[in-house]
Amino acid sequence: MHRSGWAARGHQPRIAIIGAGMSGIAAAVKLEQAGYSDITLFEKADRVGGTWRENSYPGLSCDIPSRWYCFSFALKADWSHRYSYGPDIQAYFESVARDFGVLEKTRFNAAVTELRYDFPQWRLRTDTGAEELFDVVVSATGILHKPAYPAIDGLETFAGASFHSALWDHSVDLQGKRVGVIGTGSTASQIVGAVTAQAGEMRVFQRTPQWMSPLPQKAYSGRWNRLLARFPVLQRLAYHYYFQLLLRTFSAGTVGNRLMQRWISWLCRRHLERSVTDEALRRKLTPDYQAACKRLIFCSDFYPAISRANAHLITEHISGIEPGGVRTADGELHELDVLVLATGFDPTAFILPTRVVGENGVELGTAWDGSPRAHRAVAMPGFPNFWMIEGPTGPIGNLSLITISECQIDYIIAMLERMREDGLAAIAAKQEAFNRYNEAMSTAITDTVWWTGGCDSWYFDKSGKPNLYPWKPTRYLKDMQQPVFAEYELIK
Repeated sequence: MHRSGWAARGHQPRIAIIGAGMSGIAAAVKLEQAGYSDITLFEKADRVGGTWRENSYPGLSCDIPSRWYCFSFALKADWSHRYSYGPDIQAYFESVARDFGVLEKTRFNAAVTELRYDFPQWRLRTDTGAEELFDVVVSATGILHKPAYPAIDGLETFAGASFHSALWDHSVDLQGKRVGVIGTGSTASQIVGAVTAQAGEMRVFQRTPQWMSPLPQKAYSGRWNRLLARFPVLQRLAYHYYFQLLLRTFSAGTVGNRLMQRWISWLCRRHLERSVTDEALRRKLTPDYQAACKRLIFCSDFYPAISRANAHLITEHISGIEPGGVRTADGELHELDVLVLATGFDPTAFILPTRVVGENGVELGTAWDGSPRAHRAVAMPGFPNFWMIEGPTGPIGNLSLITISECQIDYIIAMLERMREDGLAAIAAKQEAFNRYNEAMSTAITDTVWWTGGCDSWYFDKSGKPNLYPWKPTRYLKDMQQPVFAEYELIK
């Protein structure tokens, strides 16, 4: 243990990155490019990829255009589609990790079970029992990585194949089977759109209808991709085009632009009316809240699939699950061979369940108490030299996660540079700055569609308010260009 800190000794900091998904890969690359080479990534699985590795269900795709859903330092010319499918994205992340030397820095099958602060370093313990000291810890675990299972009586008694959508069992043949899907969120919509045609029967159990926007999918021609590869400036132009398009439409509509809100609502309603001709089914699929109040679903396959003769939308409350299927409140037993739980993830987990113990023995899980908060979605008071990528209260509801991650990594690098220049042992968010920031967010969130739209969603945490950045994403990106060090304790 060195009490003086790495910067005062003129050393490279030992940096631990928790997770080798999208944000962990980006952190490793950008830190290396900034001159920080003593980096170790800890990955619980046997390969990189994060959510795109773990999720492999049929129909998996991204709702951010491919030309933008990529790292700014590794633009890709040869995407196959305007909106990439899961295997293509996973292959892209694997190639970036390989090309930029991230694999050599990663310890696979090493889940971090505990982080404990011992000034000015962190003790890191893995599930193998190994323990090491690091000067800096970067949490890159992502947001939605812990599957949420529904609390339904008898779930464990189902006699057929049953699995969560994030743990898809590819050994199960769906051809001609009676398939049930619990949920109608983004994942469920993609699954239903992809597998209904091959299923004997498809039963979709809907608790709340969802607004859906059409996804203007298209396959890219080899000629167009070769042109972009030959002229990289075109890739850069496409990247910024889609960036600005989202900022000026969907992003603006979520945080107060009434005209854009009305346009989003009109687009979703038109999509429903044009896609579902059966009036009774359309009524069941029509939400009673404003579009984009929940996470907006971009999907063109669900409505045609649920309109098929072999598809059934079940809106009755589920009273229990039995060996033969799902029983609803009206007494009907919906007999099934396969049950898919498309019930989402725990949105309050972040780095948890890893035990993170900061100053004075305070645990991060206790400090959050079901309402995760962070200063500028990156830092926590009482947890020096511990920074989060995609931490709580970031603009995840209306901006590409890759863009957010790169912005936050640059912010963390600026912290490290200040530590190096001033010989600091530690940096931590001030409690008063944290309080002021989060109180302002709590007030501003009431002007967003997530609050005014009249719905409940996974954006809401224990505090009763959406855990999201309430202002324009451009404001966040601007504010994060350089830390305001008056908001931080600079510890020698």
